[in-house]
Amino acid sequence: MTPSHASDAPALIVLAGARVVRPHGVVEGGRVTVTDRRIVAVGRGEAPRAPSPADRPDGGGAAVVDLSGHWLVPGFVDAHVHGGGGASFSAGTVPEAMTVIETHRRHGTTTMLASTVTSALTDLATQAGVLSELVEEGELAGIHFEGPFISDRRRGAHDPALLRSPDPAEVGRLIDAARGTARMVTLAPELPGGLDSVRLLRERGVIAAVGHTDGDYDTTREAVEAGARVATHLFSGMPPLGHRAPGPVTALLEDERVTVELLNDGVHVHPAVLGMAFRTAGAARVAFVTDAMGAAGMGDGVYPLGPLRVRVTDGVARLDAAGEGDGPGALAGSTLTLDRAFRRAVTVDGLPVTDVVRAVSQTPARLLGIDDRVGSVEEGMDADLVVLDDGFHVVGVMRRGRWVVPPPATGGATAGS
Repeated sequence: MTPSHASDAPALIVLAGARVVRPHGVVEGGRVTVTDRRIVAVGRGEAPRAPSPADRPDGGGAAVVDLSGHWLVPGFVDAHVHGGGGASFSAGTVPEAMTVIETHRRHGTTTMLASTVTSALTDLATQAGVLSELVEEGELAGIHFEGPFISDRRRGAHDPALLRSPDPAEVGRLIDAARGTARMVTLAPELPGGLDSVRLLRERGVIAAVGHTDGDYDTTREAVEAGARVATHLFSGMPPLGHRAPGPVTALLEDERVTVELLNDGVHVHPAVLGMAFRTAGAARVAFVTDAMGAAGMGDGVYPLGPLRVRVTDGVARLDAAGEGDGPGALAGSTLTLDRAFRRAVTVDGLPVTDVVRAVSQTPARLLGIDDRVGSVEEGMDADLVVLDDGFHVVGVMRRGRWVVPPPATGGATAGS
């Protein structure tokens, strides 16, 4: 039996024989039963017979899919992604946004925030209006505004002409434009209005993230006390850790209330530094993100990133024109997808699979307040699942009980009558 596509998936699916990664560990020979969009049972043992229509009150069909030799993990959750498939959320159109969403879904990301980049406030408000509709339709988990309230000294791939201090009134208006779908705002707390804006975001139920900041250790600690709870791509876009000037990195790593984003593409963070961050913060506080721009899932070439232009060479995205952002050659987001971050974490960085699953699924889901629905393989959760082969390559993706990428038939799958 070849598993069904989303349009004709059976009402009940049993995924049998995989190594199932659950919050408490790995279940060998696991069995996960999905009805409609939910996980209804998680167990272990031999693959059961395919349930017949008589087993279901609605008489619906069923299928058993043999996943022996594979890993079954929860769908990935990306709290920081700008684009993919040649498209960008900043384009402010539904077709471009759906191209981004569908590109990352094929790589296992079943839940994501739409991240914008620095633009004029009126343009950001327009983008938020379009993206909010996709949040309301369930295609996105929310909107993340990265900029324009960031430091010119640590701006990275953001247009310097459009940067501004985080005036709380302007921050509030931007949140209003998202119609209740704003989930996170990255800002530099040392700028005028920075700490007051963090407090405003906390009061409005929006996550304040410290990023693209030139602030020092003490200012960052003040921001956390005011309510900041995320380090935007830790290490990138902030002063480096120094033994006399510990800077924001130390303040963000040491506080148990802060979730730290890490970009595990082998370019932004050295493996030794990644390991240090994991040991310091622990897997419960690390969220792998992609910070992906439009070239994710594509080849080398020139791509837009908001109003700027980015050249991708050998899979590395850098600013292309003089005068943009930090100048030509500066890193400009990534071409990463979370399946690559996962695979690298296990095969290159040597992290335990359970810790990596936590960093790509459970921790970001908890951060976004949706871990009661997604982020783990448990009864009652949405059936957002990723099938990985022995080399940790994605071979199947299920979202809400429907196959986005059907796994290959393994010879042991059977169809219900």
